[in-house]
Amino acid sequence: MDKAGKTAALESLKGVFEESGAVVVTHYTGLSVAEMTKLRGMLRKDGAQLKVVKNTLAQIALEGKGGDEAKDMFQGPVAIAFSPDPVSAAKAADEFSKENSKLVIIGAVMGDQVLDAKGVEALAKLPSLDQLRGKLIGLIQAPATKVAGVVQAPAGQLARVVSAFANKDAA
Repeated sequence: MDKAGKTAALESLKGVFEESGAVVVTHYTGLSVAEMTKLRGMLRKDGAQLKVVKNTLAQIALEGKGGDEAKDMFQGPVAIAFSPDPVSAAKAADEFSKENSKLVIIGAVMGDQVLDAKGVEALAKLPSLDQLRGKLIGLIQAPATKVAGVVQAPAGQLARVVSAFANKDAA
């Protein structure tokens, strides 16, 4: 890679570390092209991406985030999975690593915090941002429907009482 290519790759990696909710670091030794394509498809479905990185460039791009612990993760054949949502990349990578033992999750970088493999697994168990939004909207709408039901109930009861008196008088 020439100097201009390295500069462009370094700037791209800096953007990834700045804009991503979490960057999951993995070793991909032994994965075939078909398996990598399947992994990329799973990540893309969740709004995440996978990128094979050069370790020295990734260590420079970290710019001190996570300290030496984060830099130590970048050894060997490394690919990073990242997305704006911290959960999406972790969820897809964890799911794929359970299906295929050749993908090994090393850890993750979330801002200045470094997670180990167990931390990434715990992150993968959390609901995604879209799921949280759906639950929040459901919680907001639920009280409104309950209020509407409570307000309508007395009117319905009054109508049933009047109807009962009308039926009583008619009989």
